[in-house]
Amino acid sequence: MTNANRFLAEAIALAFDNVRKGGRPFGAVVVKDGQVIARGVNRMLADSDPTAHAEMLALRAAGAALKSPRLDGCEIYASGQPCPMCLAAIRMSGIGDVTFAYSNQDAEPFGLSTAAVAVELAKPLDQQSGLNMSYCPPETRDEDHLYRVWQDQADSKG
Repeated sequence: MTNANRFLAEAIALAFDNVRKGGRPFGAVVVKDGQVIARGVNRMLADSDPTAHAEMLALRAAGAALKSPRLDGCEIYASGQPCPMCLAAIRMSGIGDVTFAYSNQDAEPFGLSTAAVAVELAKPLDQQSGLNMSYCPPETRDEDHLYRVWQDQADSKG
């Protein structure tokens, strides 16, 4: 069994265990240098938290383990195809390798596919259904711009 198969098998085993405990069928492991550094299972129902997906919790645990929001050089193995939220977080963390066992097509008959969400998110904001999003920029001077203040503070520390 290759390392990739072993890590994927662990993610699937986490998902099965989560189902036995009343949770949703999703598990994930984050690996760095051939070692599992974090695990997560879907805790949406247990925590009443729509963001408590297996991948998100594994990413949070990996960040804590590495003491960094950057997870460059890590890999993630998931029982299911990461949803758009999880995929965005994976990309933002710097992870470049994602392996999953069950696709959105596999999940569709069970009401677990997130493909429709991905399709909506691919549309321009003003064309997405079910979401009313408004852009209301504040009237500020350049030196009071929120991101400028952040950048100035970051520059002064670095």
